[in-house]
Amino acid sequence: MAARHENTRGPAVGYVDPLGEPFLQTRFALPARPATFLRRRRLTEHLDQALGTPLTMVNGSAGAGKTLLVADWAARLGQPVAWFTNEADDQGCGVFWAYVLQALRAAGVPLPAEIGCPGDAGRVEHTLLARLADELSGRVRPAVLVLDEFDRVTDPRIAEQLEFVLHHAGPGLRLILVTRTEPLLPLHRYRAAAAMTEIRDAELAFTADEAAALLERHGLRLSTDATRALVERTRGWAAGLRLCAMAAQQRPDPETYLADFEAGRSTIADFLLAEVLKRQPARTQDLLLGVSVMERFCPELAEALTGTGGVEPELAGLHTQNAFVEDLGHSWYRLHPLFGEILRAHLRVRSPGLEPELHRRAARWLRASGSLPEALAHGAAAGDWEFTTRALVDDLAIGQLFAGLRADDLTELFARMGPEVPGAAAELVRAARDLSGRDVDRGLSHLRRAEDGLRAEDGRDPREVPSDAAGRLSCVLLEALAARLTGAPGRAERAVAEAARLREEVPADLLQRHPELTALLLTHLGSARLWAGRFDDARDALTEAAGCPGGAATALPREDSLAHLALIDYLNGWPGRAERQALAALNETEQFGLGRPSGPGLGQLVLAAVAVERDDLARARGLLDETAGSGAVPLDPVTAAGRALATARLLLARGEPRAASAVADPAVPALTASPWAEVHTALVTAAAHLAEGRPDSAAKVLDEVPYDGEPAYAAELAGAQLAAGDRDAAIGILDRVSDWERTGPGVTVRAALVRARAAQEEGDDATARKLLARALLDARGERLRRPFLEAGPRIRHLLDTPPLQALAAGWLISGGPAARARPGAAVEPAPLVVEELSGREREVLCRLAQMMSTEEIAADLYVSVNTVKTHLKSVYRKLGVNRRGDAVRRARERGLI
Repeated sequence: MAARHENTRGPAVGYVDPLGEPFLQTRFALPARPATFLRRRRLTEHLDQALGTPLTMVNGSAGAGKTLLVADWAARLGQPVAWFTNEADDQGCGVFWAYVLQALRAAGVPLPAEIGCPGDAGRVEHTLLARLADELSGRVRPAVLVLDEFDRVTDPRIAEQLEFVLHHAGPGLRLILVTRTEPLLPLHRYRAAAAMTEIRDAELAFTADEAAALLERHGLRLSTDATRALVERTRGWAAGLRLCAMAAQQRPDPETYLADFEAGRSTIADFLLAEVLKRQPARTQDLLLGVSVMERFCPELAEALTGTGGVEPELAGLHTQNAFVEDLGHSWYRLHPLFGEILRAHLRVRSPGLEPELHRRAARWLRASGSLPEALAHGAAAGDWEFTTRALVDDLAIGQLFAGLRADDLTELFARMGPEVPGAAAELVRAARDLSGRDVDRGLSHLRRAEDGLRAEDGRDPREVPSDAAGRLSCVLLEALAARLTGAPGRAERAVAEAARLREEVPADLLQRHPELTALLLTHLGSARLWAGRFDDARDALTEAAGCPGGAATALPREDSLAHLALIDYLNGWPGRAERQALAALNETEQFGLGRPSGPGLGQLVLAAVAVERDDLARARGLLDETAGSGAVPLDPVTAAGRALATARLLLARGEPRAASAVADPAVPALTASPWAEVHTALVTAAAHLAEGRPDSAAKVLDEVPYDGEPAYAAELAGAQLAAGDRDAAIGILDRVSDWERTGPGVTVRAALVRARAAQEEGDDATARKLLARALLDARGERLRRPFLEAGPRIRHLLDTPPLQALAAGWLISGGPAARARPGAAVEPAPLVVEELSGREREVLCRLAQMMSTEEIAADLYVSVNTVKTHLKSVYRKLGVNRRGDAVRRARERGLI
């Protein structure tokens, strides 16, 4: 059993990892030293230097004795040591740093709750790392952190992040890396500064004297020549020496046997099979072969795999014998990876067809123990798709294909399922897979077959079919998604109502485990209502979705709902509110380090539309370019209409009316027409005709607009009628609106401008000036420039007359002598920086202003060139520029550098 060192005391869980699972406490425990472990003084004395250098690296080949060396040193150090053993299956930045934080807490390092914990397996926020480094830098006594098996960390971002924390923690951290490979850290800097302790493979190799002492611990006494020959043959490799000693222990002539073995065996695999596996009793051989399909196993799981009982003493004995069975503590074990691989290969030869059956047994045991992710993985490995799909549906986890932290893993897992797999659960998974790819027809076809299958399975043994309520609730979720994708609000309403009824039949704890289900249902309902123009009803559903609990599990639907709320605010004329909602949507997933959904993000489209209203065309273009990579996946109606609207308005502002008209209609098939989408399409088309000098064509388009008195687009429609020459129709539209209070400056400013233009046409300049002053006051806070640029030259001419000039100065026109020299000239101020630059982005920008190259900036900041490029891309986006010189100029204009 692995000894639990005193430094592992602390809260048992405290946090969960980014996958939502409790931390595996065995990964923080010091590995136990076997009875035959040999403490080598020269190595421990060298390792003592680790307390005086920020970085220590113990680098050697597999089986070189690295881990046991450091574990023995840590156990005898006399102070707590934070220990974390990496594993190959969790190389995401989020998982790595979540476990590092937990290791520090378990070792008694007081970390404030504000540091938090990553929410996504693949990402970690820079703020978290900065807070951690700052907290460690203030320690009087440095924290000692050991990262065992660091060679399993293959993501270069983790190495970069680790270097950042180590550098900024200063004397508050002593980092010890136990690794097989050279870590991706700037080791040359630490060597040059004499700030690194190194123990490498050559130093880890056993000397002849150490090998003789090790062999004696195994009960073997060899001659000096034989020992030296063995060291020469094995090159002092610790595992090789131990394996040889174990094999020779029971031989009558160990010295001769070892000589023959080394001469006659070409690979370690031959040795392991012949002298480790086959030396075990048949029952133990079956046990080892049975557990070889597992990453880790406990006695109960091993018994389920092999069908035999009482295996715990055998597992403990195998560990004691160093038979490549590692004790993880708390009665959990794992095989040495090489040994496990060799055992699996031998299993396929010795017992063809048994491996899938072992995976099947493992899946069922793990499912019963509540470990759904591992159960699904083993079910898929067994090719038992009926079990795997049924487990997913019964657990009500279908929503995780869309919103869960494991969405990508689940999608990849079920992509291997063939079309021949029968059952309602399999059809549900196929429906989810197709609908997530926006293939509505195929998705609905599979969904109908799933529904038919559920009805046909009524009355059968519940152990053989999906849970009725869970299966039907999964169907309802997919029905709501299909309703959203097809623009069918009535179907969405019915689906959500049916979901409310079915929730009463589902165990409460199951619903609590899957908050993403409710969040997805409400988001789909809100989107369908929005498409139908029911803004208030849509806001109710979307606001509830945005407030759903669940942390990272519901972050994606919360982002989606906030982006829809931003679009409603934009359409109602509240650009500032829309911008805040859109930024909140983007931050919703960024705070958990989650990637954004593939394809155009609605939040970014709203930001682009707001940028057009402020006449920040460069920023609008940049945002639209960022969202252009949707590939062949079609968009849902609301997002398609949002993209068409933002793109068309940008093209109009850039003087490209024909292109604007071409993209105005998204041509998304929908069962219900969207009034706001139709009106805005008509408005863009009419504006394009007017820009091309075709007022009659514009008037014809406007006559066919299905206007229903909605104030949100009354002002724009009136403006278009006035521009087309129909003043009476324009004023009539505005006069019929009785509820202007629901609309914001984006609407009221345009309405005031329409009335001002109408008054000016009648020769009433005094009324026009009053209306224009009101419009300027409403627009100034929102920086709405576009309405004034579209209002016509006569309105713009009034802006250069007092007191209107004062109201427009500084944000719409310059107000200086140059402007008075050119009456009516509207000077475009530099666009606002909507998103603040991070500290590191400012550092990069300052060096950019010093004419440093990308490579020079990377060297100066001790980061990679790719990292600098990433920061530059973010700086360009936030400043709304595309080139270095423009970025420096705009930053200076805004006082950023």
